[in-house]
Parts: sequence; C-alpha cells; structure tokens
Amino acid sequence: MTYEDAISRCWLEVDLDAIRENYRAACAMVGEGAQIIPVLKANAYGMNAVEVAGALKTEGAKLFAVASSDEAEQLLREIPGIEVLVMGLVGEGALRRLIARNMPITLFSERQGEKIARIAAELGAVARVHLKVDTGLHRLGLEPERAAEYVERLCAGGNVCVCGLFTHLAIHTAEMDRIQVEKLTVVRDALAQRGIEVPLTHAVDSIGMVRYPESHLDGARVGAWLYGVTPRRAPKPSRCVGRFVARIAQLRRVAKGELIGYDDDHPLQRDSLIATISAGYIDGTPRVGEDWQVEIRGRRANVIGIACMDQLMADVTDIPDVNEGDEVVFVGGGIDVEEYSKMGRFNHNEAWARIGRRVPRIFYESGKPVRVRAEL
Repeated sequence: MTYEDAISRCWLEVDLDAIRENYRAACAMVGEGAQIIPVLKANAYGMNAVEVAGALKTEGAKLFAVASSDEAEQLLREIPGIEVLVMGLVGEGALRRLIARNMPITLFSERQGEKIARIAAELGAVARVHLKVDTGLHRLGLEPERAAEYVERLCAGGNVCVCGLFTHLAIHTAEMDRIQVEKLTVVRDALAQRGIEVPLTHAVDSIGMVRYPESHLDGARVGAWLYGVTPRRAPKPSRCVGRFVARIAQLRRVAKGELIGYDDDHPLQRDSLIATISAGYIDGTPRVGEDWQVEIRGRRANVIGIACMDQLMADVTDIPDVNEGDEVVFVGGGIDVEEYSKMGRFNHNEAWARIGRRVPRIFYESGKPVRVRAEL
C-alpha cells in the first residue's frame, strides 16, 4: 500500500521516536539494576508489534512479552535475536516449537508444568521457564505456598530450568500490592534455599513502575507507558505516540428536527451541516451515541447519532471552511488518550488496541513517514 492509499480513508500514525523516548524514560525510572520488558501483546496495543519490537531492539531491549504463541512466533520470524515470553496459555504444538527455539515459557500451573517437562524430554531439550505465581490477582499462577517445593521436584527431572519468576499486581491498594510483592519474594527466597537461583524476578507493570520504585526488583513489564498512557503520579507524562485519523467523505445540509443515522432519540435542534466521516466502530471508534467529539481543522465537532460499523456523522456547522476530504482526528491531536477514553467509555489501553486490522499504520521517524503497513 502506498502512503497516498493509506491516507485516503482512515489511518493510524505511529511515532516510533516517541515510543523509543518512552522506553528510555522507563529505563531511567527503574535504574541500572532492572530491565524493561516491553509488552507487545495485542499487536503492541495496536501500534504494530513488529515495528515496535524492531525500534526497541535498537534501544537495547532483548526480552519482550506477549499474550499468545501466535504473537510470539510472528515476532521471532521477523525480528531475529530477541527473546519473547508468552504470558498466557500455549497449545502443545506451539510449546514444542518455542521450547525447540529455546524461548522462555510461562509456567503457571502444575498441570502445565508437567506438560512442559514432558515435551522438553521428548525433544531432548531443557525448557526455560518463567514461573508465574498467583499472589492476589487470582488469574493465572502457582499457589505461593506450594510453588517452591513443586518447582524443586519438577527441575529435578533435568528438563526444566527456571530463568524467571513473576506475578501481576491487582493494583487495588498500596498495602495489598506490597503484600503481593512480599509473597513473590518469599517464593524467590524459598527457591534459593533449594538451590534454584532466579536471575530475573519481575512484578510491576506500567502503573506499578510509577507507583512502587521499591518494587522494581529485576525488571518491569511495561506496555501502556510505551504507548503514551501515563499512570497517575508519574513525575512527567509519557509522550503521545499516535494519531488516529479519518476523512470527511461527504457534507450535507440537514433540516432542524431530522434524525441522523440510526439514532431516533436526538432530533436536530437547528439546521445543520453534517459531515459523514469515513471510519466506524469496526475501525476502532467508540459506538456511543452523542456526547463525544472529534477534531477538524483544529476545532471540536460533536458526533451526531450512533456510530455505524464503517462510518459516523458529526455536526460541523460551526467549523469555518470545512470541506469534504478534510482530516478528522479522533485521538492524538488536541484530544489526548485520557479524554478520548472517557468520551468512548472504555479503558485507556483500548484507545489504541481497539483500532481495527483494516486501518493502515503509517510509521514516522524524525517527523517524516517512513513506512506503511497494511494487513488488508
């Protein structure tokens, strides 16, 4: 796809320099004693995992984290010389491939541990695992009281080697998070007493990295921060890394009292100039009716009606010189991620991650577009 094709309907601009800067800021925050593990799940929160991994590899990142084996294997195909940790469930076929490539595997249950050991033995290999301990989130993880004893037995077979230990904080209260980290370090110490030294212990995500400098341990798994989502209490914000944009496809005059699109509850209160915009909820826009805005020619315009799958409408009556073909910015201009998320009624991380696969990504370096990636 050419650049001209990419900007013809709707697109996402990704500033690789800003992502690199956010990575460097995170490294400074955790200091020399810990490493940043960039989280690239959900296609790097919508930014394109291959591009982000390539950019951060040049910054020195070596270990990346994803949610699925498909995500890991894509990165390993396209970015040589990196390690990718799958943090979720992995099927047997993918386990075989990842163990054969000497990639780290998350071990989060005794049943799964037996499977990993069996497959490694069949391959004549040693599986490298990061132990996931459930310290209070109650999602995935070994029970902390039994983890060390179980892992000692598992490693005695000679086909499993512990290269990491981690948990995920629930971020309920500072005291509850402190207890979670304490439980993790108790497991680490219990493993050490059994002769199993863990080289990399990690507990915090982007929020924990900012809130709990005392809990950085050996590393921080950082996702949202890299993509411009700033946790509260950060000493300074992370940089915005993207701009989600569409075009005005058509302008039309619509009389007072008419209904716009599928919305039958909000008749127009005045004669209006209505813009039909070439993006809809399948592209990643909110689907809420009314009460949210887009940016056109540096001015705000209210969205009218309910967003359709492929298009939505906005009242541009008060925007001077508006034209068909004008850019419409959803997020990344005067509308930041936090405001966009509130208007769309979704989590901050969804702002980028929900942007659909048919939306081309345009990558910028030194302020200029350098590449286009399109899945369709």
